[in-house]
Amino acid sequence: MTVQNDILENYYPSDVSDSTLSSPSHLFLSLQHPARQNAGLMNKLFLPSAGALYVYRPNKRRRVLNRAVDKLERNALSGYEYVIAHLYDKYRRNLTISTISQTGQTLSNFLAFLQETGVLGVEMISRKDIAAYIDHEQERGLKITSVRNHKQTVYAFLNYLVDNEVLSLEIIYKRIRVRLPEVLPRAIPMEDLRQLLAVITSTRDRALILLLLHTGMRIGELLQLKMTNIILSERKILLFIGEKNLHGRVVYYNQEAEEALEKWLGVRDRSSAYLFYGHKGRELSYVSAWMIMKKAIQQARLEQKGYSLHSLRHTFATNMLNAGLRLEVLQKLLGHLSIEITLRYAKIADGTKEEAYFKAMAVIEKGGHHEYDRVNPELQAVFEEEELLRADG
Repeated sequence: MTVQNDILENYYPSDVSDSTLSSPSHLFLSLQHPARQNAGLMNKLFLPSAGALYVYRPNKRRRVLNRAVDKLERNALSGYEYVIAHLYDKYRRNLTISTISQTGQTLSNFLAFLQETGVLGVEMISRKDIAAYIDHEQERGLKITSVRNHKQTVYAFLNYLVDNEVLSLEIIYKRIRVRLPEVLPRAIPMEDLRQLLAVITSTRDRALILLLLHTGMRIGELLQLKMTNIILSERKILLFIGEKNLHGRVVYYNQEAEEALEKWLGVRDRSSAYLFYGHKGRELSYVSAWMIMKKAIQQARLEQKGYSLHSLRHTFATNMLNAGLRLEVLQKLLGHLSIEITLRYAKIADGTKEEAYFKAMAVIEKGGHHEYDRVNPELQAVFEEEELLRADG
C-alpha cells in the first residue's frame, strides 16, 4: 500500500508558534546603549510583565504531550512520526492526561519491539507481528490486565493508521483477544471494616476514608474534588467530569460521612480550593492518600487481606446491592458506562439473590403477580441529576 504522508506533514500543532510574539525592532538595544550598563534596568525591562518577551506556559495536558513527543523524537524509531500524529489527535480530542501518557509509553515500546524483530516500518505490520508483541508482553511477566491494556492501545493506533489509509482494513479484522481471568471485586467484610475505622483518629483521614466508603467515588475523583462541587445541605457531590470516562454524575453520602466531613471542614485551610489538599494547597497526591489507607490497614492488623483504596468502592457497591438497591441505579452512582461492569458486583451479593428468589417464588406459588413500575422514582431521580450535569457541562 502506498503510504499517505498527509498525516505527517502537519503533525506539530501550531498553537505555540501562533502564540509566540515576535519582538519589535525597537526593543533591541545597541551594544553602546546606556541601559546595557545597568543590570537592574535590563532585568526590569525584560521581565515578562514588561511585555518585552512573551512566555509560553503550556497546561498540564500539553506538558505531558510534549514529554512524550520529545522521547519519541530522541529515540527516532521507525514509524515514530505516525505515533506523534496519533498523540496529537488524542490531544485535540481532549482525552485525559493519563491516556496520552500511557499511549506514548506503550507505543514507544511497541516501536522498539518492531525494530528488534526486524519489521522495517509500521506500514509492514502484520497480524503475526501483533500476536508476537502480545506474547512478548506476557513473557515479560506483566499482569494480564496490563497486557490487555497494551493490546488495546496498539489496536487504537492501528485503527488510526487504517483511518488515514496507511494500513489496510485487514490488519484490524478479527482482533486477537486476551481473555481476562474471572476475578470478583474484593469488598471489605463488616468486621474488618469496623477494625479499620476504629484506628483512624485523624479528622482529615477519617473524612477521606468515609467519603470513599459511602459515595462509591474513585480515589482520583475524590482527590480532584473541590469545595464548590459539594452541596452540604443535600449531602450531594457533583462530579462534572468522570476521572475515567469523562462523564459527569451525582453521588451522595450518609450521615456518618456527613459528620466526619463537617469536622474536617471546621479545621481545614479554607484558602485551598480542594477538599483534600497537599503542599501549598494543591491537590492531594494519590501516594499520600494510599499512605493514609496503608497506615490504617497496618494499625488494624489487616495487612494480609490485600485491601486497597479501591476496596472501599467495591464495599460500597456490595453493601448497596445487598441492601436492595436496583442495579441500574448503582450503575449511575458508580459511573459505569456499561451495566456489564456493574454486574460483576452483583455476583458477590449471594444473600440478596437468595432472598429475592424466594420472595419472587412465594408470589408465583400463591398465583399472584407483580409488575415493576414503569418509571422507578429512585432511578428517575438519578437520571434527572445526570441530565442537569450534562446541561451544566
